[in-house]
Amino acid sequence: MQPRNMSMSGVVDLAAVKAAQEAKAKAEQTRAEAARQGGAGAVAPADLVIDVDEAGFERDVLQRSAEVPVVLDFWAEWCQPCKQLSPVLERLAVEYNGRILLAKIDVDANQMLMQQFGIQGIPAVFAVVAGQALPLFQGAAGEDQIRGTLDQLIQVAEERFGLTGLTVDPDAQPGAAPAADAAVAAGPYDALLEAAVQALDAGDLAGAVQAYKNVLGDDPGNSEAKLGLAQAELLQRVQGMDPQAVRTAAAEKPADAEAQIAGADLDLVGGHVEDAFGRLIEAVRRTAGDDRDAVRRRLLELFEVVGTDDPRVVNARRALARALF
Repeated sequence: MQPRNMSMSGVVDLAAVKAAQEAKAKAEQTRAEAARQGGAGAVAPADLVIDVDEAGFERDVLQRSAEVPVVLDFWAEWCQPCKQLSPVLERLAVEYNGRILLAKIDVDANQMLMQQFGIQGIPAVFAVVAGQALPLFQGAAGEDQIRGTLDQLIQVAEERFGLTGLTVDPDAQPGAAPAADAAVAAGPYDALLEAAVQALDAGDLAGAVQAYKNVLGDDPGNSEAKLGLAQAELLQRVQGMDPQAVRTAAAEKPADAEAQIAGADLDLVGGHVEDAFGRLIEAVRRTAGDDRDAVRRRLLELFEVVGTDDPRVVNARRALARALF
């Protein structure tokens, strides 16, 4: 399998995993707490390559991504190209000396993560930067290509998010660095928000939706719950979809509101933010009446998933206004 385009064309929000902005905020709290306690300490070279599962994804990937770009290596024991690629990634992770963290994910043991990232084949390599996911490449790749991609990733992480990476101490004991989920002060809705996260971890999307609704019932303006609810409902909608059938229907029926709405949901879960927005804006132009209103409402919901401050949302709002008026 040939590698896909390895361009750093734009960081994509992690709409298919969980509330990335919530995770980023938690990580920032953790870093502030660590700083008050005298710093997070150095890591051993062996700690630059870790195995990650669904249960530890938020702690080991989302929260760590507030300190360092986390490269995700999706692999399986039976995958021969993976056996060629993974050792290269592991060696480079150590060579880059804390500028990246490599997280290895066995797809056979973590099917939900594979689905949430929209992975069609392995090896597949993603990155997570400040709680946001970025597809890097799929399939085998040469070392020079990989180095070029990692260099671009590090540059994006430093220039756009101010991430300087981890401090590495060759004499440090592996596993001795403080955990990324150091305790922070609990807020009034932390228990309910944690219940929602645990439901997501267990694949209980209905439970997650209800937990977020419980928070919003008491605090309608809670931004974490609004974002989490939008993402959980998106995952719930796409759970039973046949991707091929949805894409075929969307291509064949450009003026069909339901087909375009389903296609946009699938686009966003796959990380194609601008495609999802563009599809629905075009559908607004092609539809009228109740259909048009349904498309508009779904677009506003997807804005919540991505985050209303995201530049792509700002641009899409302007395009929507032009389409409506």
